[in-house]
Amino acid sequence: MSESTAASNPAAGADPATTRADRAETEVGSVFVSNYPAYSFWGEQDLPLARQALDTAPRPDAARLGLYLHIPFCRKRCKFCYFRVYTDKNSDQIQTYLDALAREVEHYAQQPAVIDRPLHFVYFGGGTPSYISSRHLRALVQRLKDAMPWDQADEIAFECEPGTLTKAKLETIRAIGVTRLSLGLENLDDEILRHNGRAHVSKEIYQVMPWVHELDFDQVNVDLISGMVGETWDSWRQTVQKTIDLDPDSVTVYQMELPYNTVYSKDLLSGDGEPLALADWKTKRAWHAYAFEQFAAAGFTRSSAYTMKRTPDARFVYRDAVWTGQDMIGTGVASFSHMSGVHYQNAPRWEDYLGAIDSGDLPLHRAFATTREEQLTREVILQLKLGALEPEYFRAKFDVDIVERFAPALKGLRDE
Repeated sequence: MSESTAASNPAAGADPATTRADRAETEVGSVFVSNYPAYSFWGEQDLPLARQALDTAPRPDAARLGLYLHIPFCRKRCKFCYFRVYTDKNSDQIQTYLDALAREVEHYAQQPAVIDRPLHFVYFGGGTPSYISSRHLRALVQRLKDAMPWDQADEIAFECEPGTLTKAKLETIRAIGVTRLSLGLENLDDEILRHNGRAHVSKEIYQVMPWVHELDFDQVNVDLISGMVGETWDSWRQTVQKTIDLDPDSVTVYQMELPYNTVYSKDLLSGDGEPLALADWKTKRAWHAYAFEQFAAAGFTRSSAYTMKRTPDARFVYRDAVWTGQDMIGTGVASFSHMSGVHYQNAPRWEDYLGAIDSGDLPLHRAFATTREEQLTREVILQLKLGALEPEYFRAKFDVDIVERFAPALKGLRDE
């Protein structure tokens, strides 16, 4: 799971609202932190502004540039997943997609807004980037680096599902320059993993972790989700302790959510399927707090409201870049980008994405051009996820006292 603008597929006109403390149950559509500006405001009317942003050379003081690569393939679709993923593509179809992805990056490399700009980060997200073969991955990376070299990038991040990894594949991932490996563990109780539709079980986690440590990646992050269907206090305590024993450099703890287009949500809305044993928000927050307390006792320190880190130099360049409004090219089906204040999304359908690439065009689908005030609001919303705001940062960048500007909203949060 990526920690910000991954290639999701929100229901049209149904933006999830930030969940308030007074909402007790985990309802369909209740999401901890929502996107801003809301997707319902995005449309074709701002696409010319997105193209204009790409056609304009960056200013000398332009933000740094990052590259997001969406690899939308998975062994199974998790029942809580809301990302654009495919579980039915064969090797030839995967190769067709990866060729299109490489051509998209090659197209971007010639845009005036991008040409000769060094990459600050590269993020392989999904889906499951580790699903594709070592052969596919090596060939893709060679084309990507020929178009946009990243040897000087501060971070190359790569998401993995434990059951897709072999030692040879991990060696390939290490060889292409990955510095931050992120494993989606989610839980270490096999029954909970199976019930929630995860493809892996705990024995696969324990099989791969020695290889991961042996290969000495600069940083190893693991993801957990508090409040998965079937979770209890006992199972959560065990998952937290087992995670500590795995000795990662950082741990990111999400809370179970139900956006509209998940398997669980569709079953709930249609009345199909068995009743779900879903923890309420108060319980999930308690589990989240417990995990952070245990990680702190084990020597971790807070990196954000979601992430604890064991090593002082552990960081997440991609997250910090997105939350501070840096430019990012999002490539692949349904991916999101932002360039010079204009946000835009790629075509969300497989056929439309490949068709645009085959025609020699960028697969732009919808866009939204933000005002300076909207950029300020977006950064405040996203940086709340750090667990604290730095007024001096906003004063230097926007010449605004956020404590004064957002006084009513901040008071409301404190009161909750």
